[in-house]
Amino acid sequence: MAKVRKAVIPAAGLGTRFLPATKSVPKEMLPIVDKPIILYIVEEAVRAGVEEIIIVAGRNKHGIEDFFDVSYELQDKLEKDGKTDLLEIILRIQSLATVLSIRQKQALGLGHAVLCAKPLVGNEPFAVLLGDEIMIADANAKTVTQQLAESYENTGKSTVAIMKVPNAEVVKYGIVDVKPINETTFAVQSVVEKPKVEDAPSQWALPGRYVFDAAIFDLLKNTRPGKNGEIQLTDAMTGLAQTKGLLASTFTSRRYDAGDKLGFLQANIELGLQHPEIGDGLRRYLLEYAQRL
Repeated sequence: MAKVRKAVIPAAGLGTRFLPATKSVPKEMLPIVDKPIILYIVEEAVRAGVEEIIIVAGRNKHGIEDFFDVSYELQDKLEKDGKTDLLEIILRIQSLATVLSIRQKQALGLGHAVLCAKPLVGNEPFAVLLGDEIMIADANAKTVTQQLAESYENTGKSTVAIMKVPNAEVVKYGIVDVKPINETTFAVQSVVEKPKVEDAPSQWALPGRYVFDAAIFDLLKNTRPGKNGEIQLTDAMTGLAQTKGLLASTFTSRRYDAGDKLGFLQANIELGLQHPEIGDGLRRYLLEYAQRL
């Protein structure tokens, strides 16, 4: 099977849940401690062997492109000031992968955003990583994208990540109807976009990590607008499940919904506690604060 060398990151949303902060700053550039959300996502893709990152952007998302571009003035300043540690960080970001950008001119849904990437993906298999979902694997563990890429490369079938959610939360996710293959792998029968509890086929939700065969593009092209008048990725996934087959896999990485205010703060606190510069100080502060409650 072909290696998964490309990844698509949909990043065209307006980030309305974080207004007014996102009026001029892309949601994907909001910091988790000292790194923007999107850098965590790109690093996960690179650890999976991805060489080319395709960002599907909307208007006013130039900050994302600039972040991964060369910054001559900053690099020159850091070099002259002898701040080689910071310079190395900047240079490492620039060399992570080839980063390309393509415009989604209309907000027609996640399925449409993925379809916009077709000219740059071509006929290759590719990963999709949502731009506000952070997945953190332990140092020696495989990332979620690694797991999905290896599944595709071993089976030839598109594979998506799933997690079990409470009944009260199924309305927030795409929900899959699955049949178990083993303890961690399932065969997908169909996918429903944000169903009511009574209509949900299971509690298995899609948290925003996928590896697809290029066949998904033809299915998306022929997918009619569904819920909210948008082209739903979940509808095309059902078509894929019923034709070429679609697998689902559980994962062990810690997951943060950084597109949600509470999830964003949780990510900052938990990743801040692991940060070598501020971890100890933050831990002391949290303990002291807890005693004042």
